Amino acid sequence: MVGEPTLKRCGRCRRDLSLESFARDRNRRDGFQPYCRECVAQYSAAHYRRRRAVEGKPVREKVDVPEGHKLCRSCGQIKPHAEWHRNSSASDGLSTRCRACRAVQGRQGHLKRRYGITESERDGLISSQGGVCCICLAAPAVHVDHCHETGRVRGVLCFSCNAALGQFKDRPEAIRRAAAYVEGIAWKPTLVAPGVYRLPS
Repeated sequence: MVGEPTLKRCGRCRRDLSLESFARDRNRRDGFQPYCRECVAQYSAAHYRRRRAVEGKPVREKVDVPEGHKLCRSCGQIKPHAEWHRNSSASDGLSTRCRACRAVQGRQGHLKRRYGITESERDGLISSQGGVCCICLAAPAVHVDHCHETGRVRGVLCFSCNAALGQFKDRPEAIRRAAAYVEGIAWKPTLVAPGVYRLPS
């Protein structure tokens, strides 16, 4: 409407600024906050610092991040948006941690949830095995093996040996028969009833 003011004086810095420099406030007569956006941001930062100091917590310093990049608070590195997962609920649409940090923390969480051990405990197991698989003693140890009944961690195996135990369904008698078979002691079970076999002595 003609005659409406296009400038407003900030109540804190006392500058006459355009109305775009002020946030909306329906409770005010003119419909804008009394302080400009810049002053509100500075006050918020100062208030944040005071509150963190009272609580005895460290203050995160503001970091200048170039356009199209984001600071990862986990690793402290500034990375392009391509290095982040999407998160529609976040204000910038990106995850709070970069892809690399999420992967590391995901592995740590998996070890703790699935096996109840930390990465350092797993590394200690690998070191105690000489860095190789407990079964074949040749391939690098990379897969944590555990008892599916008790949940107890037995050791760290290579992919092939871990998969082989899974195929044998952790049945020691089947594994012993497989070992005997490989050593040339072939045997054939005798069917004595439907689904019942007699093994050779």
